[in-house]
Amino acid sequence: MDKLLKNLKYLFEAKSLAVVGASDNPEKLGCVILKNLVEGGFGGKLYPVNPKYGKLLGLTCYSDVLAVGGNVDAAIIATPAQTVPGILEQCGRKKIKSAVVLSGGFAEVGNDALEQQVKGICVKNNIALIGPNCLGVLNPHTRVDSIFMPFYKFQRPAPGSISFITQSGGVGSTIVDLAASYGVGISKFISYGNGAVISEAGLLDYLEADGKTETIILYIEGAKDGRKLFEAMKRTNRKKPIIVLKAGRGEEASEAARSHTGNLAGDYLAYKAAFRQAKVVEAESLEELFDFVKIFRQTLPRGRKIGVITNGGGIGVLTADALQQEGLELGRMETGTKKAVGASLPSYGSAGNPLDLIADAGVEKFSGAIEAFMRDANMDAIIIDVLFQVPPIDERLLKVLIKASDDKRKPIAVVAMGGKYTEEQRRMLESNGVPTYNNPLSAVKAVKKLAEYAEYRRSL
Repeated sequence: MDKLLKNLKYLFEAKSLAVVGASDNPEKLGCVILKNLVEGGFGGKLYPVNPKYGKLLGLTCYSDVLAVGGNVDAAIIATPAQTVPGILEQCGRKKIKSAVVLSGGFAEVGNDALEQQVKGICVKNNIALIGPNCLGVLNPHTRVDSIFMPFYKFQRPAPGSISFITQSGGVGSTIVDLAASYGVGISKFISYGNGAVISEAGLLDYLEADGKTETIILYIEGAKDGRKLFEAMKRTNRKKPIIVLKAGRGEEASEAARSHTGNLAGDYLAYKAAFRQAKVVEAESLEELFDFVKIFRQTLPRGRKIGVITNGGGIGVLTADALQQEGLELGRMETGTKKAVGASLPSYGSAGNPLDLIADAGVEKFSGAIEAFMRDANMDAIIIDVLFQVPPIDERLLKVLIKASDDKRKPIAVVAMGGKYTEEQRRMLESNGVPTYNNPLSAVKAVKKLAEYAEYRRSL
């Protein structure tokens, strides 16, 4: 990893931050960012920088970066584009090792010369730069937060193990906001915008070595260097799964991507081929991306044989249909499993796969069936279809499902369809790391992607 990438640690693990463009005007980015850092509990030193103020939020405000007396690990810059080169020159003289430039007005609007000037300054001074034209970064572990959205509009996730790399701040922030609402923790969020100094390929290399990242989500519109991205995906995906969503697939969308981040989207078929060769997981939509993110918190399966447990026979049939459609198979029960589950079924029940526990099944029957399937060597993963609406089911089932997810013997996915009450149960499960889905096909597609990645890892 080159020196620039190594210097990213001074941003993600910053002990001191300069907010350049800090303000008391709530309509200014610098005001929101400074307030978020203070209220969000950033534990390091904060240095607001703006010659118009003496103090902001009780903090001494400095006229420029060089006026700051203490050491500064990273700078968050939210000033007009034309001021950025001068500020970065000051950062270089101050020996600041990393920076985020949130400002737009660079290559995305045709101002390539200004962007090249910024790049040259950063390379000369070994400043690891994220941006320009971006939302920057969020690290819930250290409370480093350059996202210029107030807390009441944008919920920050808890610390976790999933990292997001995104060209689009809007798309990326939407995914992270959803993750927070479902209790899915993240390691790092990186909105890199134009990627003038550090591109998506470099960020993949950085996260490959990051001990707090286990899964990587990548949203791209276009890459400056497709070959470099391909090689980075191949390297990183061998150790940590990458889930990618490519935007700008059509000609008109490609042009829109150019005006958004200054990167040409290129031929989608070429990207698709690269994704397949690198064995990364490609999502076709934001909904699929989020579905896949959830399942990759589970342990990898040993094969493609799936066990299905339900208290609603029709949902089990739909799940079996989806498995066949997606090229997965129903596991054949071992004799011991049939005896174990058959003993608890009524006379009109049948010990098969899918296993229909009947609508009057209580929590104990679910618990026993899940344990039997966990022990069955013919079941590589388990999909549990739950009707939370039936009277015998209560909150005790949540504990059973969380325990099954936590023991990591086999991956599980929960399908729960219904209204407000069911949605509340799903959110409780998600916040405890249990992947849940509101229809069988979504769950099966996610399990399939996990199985395919497991096959790839076994082939290495």
